[in-house]
Amino acid sequence: MTGRPRTTSADPLPSASFRPGRAAALSLGAMALCASLTAGCGVLPSVTGAPDPVKVMTWAPQDTGATNKPGMPAMALAYAKWINSQGGISGHKLQVLTCNDHNNSVGAAKCARWAAAENVVAVVGSYSQFGDSFLAPLESSGIPYIGGYGVTTDEFTGMMSYPVNGGQPALLAGLGRALAAGCGPVSLVRPDSIAGDELPAMLDSGLKAGGHPKAQDQLAAEDLTEYSTPSDKALRYAAGDALRKGCVVPALGDRTDTFMDSFRRERAAYPAVRVGTVLGNVDQTMINATGGSAGPYEGAYVTGWYPPATDARWKQMRQVINKEAFGDNRIDPADAGVQTTWIAYTVLKAALEKIGDGEVTADSVRKTLDGGLEVSTGGLTPTLRWPYEGKLASVGFPRMVNADVTLQVVRDGELVAARRGIGGINGTTDMTGTLENADVQ
Repeated sequence: MTGRPRTTSADPLPSASFRPGRAAALSLGAMALCASLTAGCGVLPSVTGAPDPVKVMTWAPQDTGATNKPGMPAMALAYAKWINSQGGISGHKLQVLTCNDHNNSVGAAKCARWAAAENVVAVVGSYSQFGDSFLAPLESSGIPYIGGYGVTTDEFTGMMSYPVNGGQPALLAGLGRALAAGCGPVSLVRPDSIAGDELPAMLDSGLKAGGHPKAQDQLAAEDLTEYSTPSDKALRYAAGDALRKGCVVPALGDRTDTFMDSFRRERAAYPAVRVGTVLGNVDQTMINATGGSAGPYEGAYVTGWYPPATDARWKQMRQVINKEAFGDNRIDPADAGVQTTWIAYTVLKAALEKIGDGEVTADSVRKTLDGGLEVSTGGLTPTLRWPYEGKLASVGFPRMVNADVTLQVVRDGELVAARRGIGGINGTTDMTGTLENADVQ
């Protein structure tokens, strides 16, 4: 079922659907009732024939001491306003519920149970590090998970998960490929968490593909307020080869900027090293805030899933943000979470258009996605399609259908597309072959 919207909704919509014969009978009854009353009657909303609203959910951590992604639910709400202003999808208005998972497993499970209780037809464009907590409740209710951020491998194994990018595995594999040719020792600084435990094998797969030894795996608490000790350890290792400049890879989510504050202070005592990271850990705003061309990111390689935010293919998303969320500083068009949410809702829209006049339920959305639906994202990704098992099933990623990575570099303080290196002329490459050789435990 699409679910019954709460009466406290800012834009309440009728939730009952009727067969034509029953609707006609009720209409006649309502007319008779109006005729018998001295007060006038308005149009009964349930008799207008409007389809039920389609209820979905988007979740992400907000206001926590670690990684936060408030732009993702904010983008979902803006998308719904835009779609509804055009009459909805196949006549259905879109109703978005948002949930804060508080960056813990209990919160993630609560969000999933709420989604089930509300009978949402899908969870769309969301972020959580706790796939083992939220996927089981969704699967037991038959609710598809469309376009998660890809922060855990669970999203690439669950049969009701429909990822739109290659997640952290593809980003780190691509970064490893980019760093292999020019780096001496490589030190990975990553969270001491379940999600963090999955990162070293991905980076090492890219380094290995480039003939480079494995990176040093350095754990750090996710909620530290300063990182002088981890910075010192990373620099000591990366600077250990006098002949080749080493590289430090911070992969700490929102805490990457805190790490870089300490890193900048500590690096003066060591030979020069290069920085490499992935989008989601750094963006143009952070580069500007840390000194631009004079900051610690100058010359850094940064891997992402999509074209740079300045690319013309993001034009419609930027227009929607300007129209429906002008002044909402939670939504940054350059944020990978915002971009992923846009693409995830593009997938949902394609599925609902395919269903057309049919009944919209979690089951019908899932069957449509499983039935060979091909989704064009306007060149932001390859055409998306989810077979029963993808090419990377052999290494534990059966649901990964898009392993494309874009390589960007910080040049003169600006994050720009790299034109050479792993991505060839257009800065994009498919990491499927590299991930096939990942040493996944």
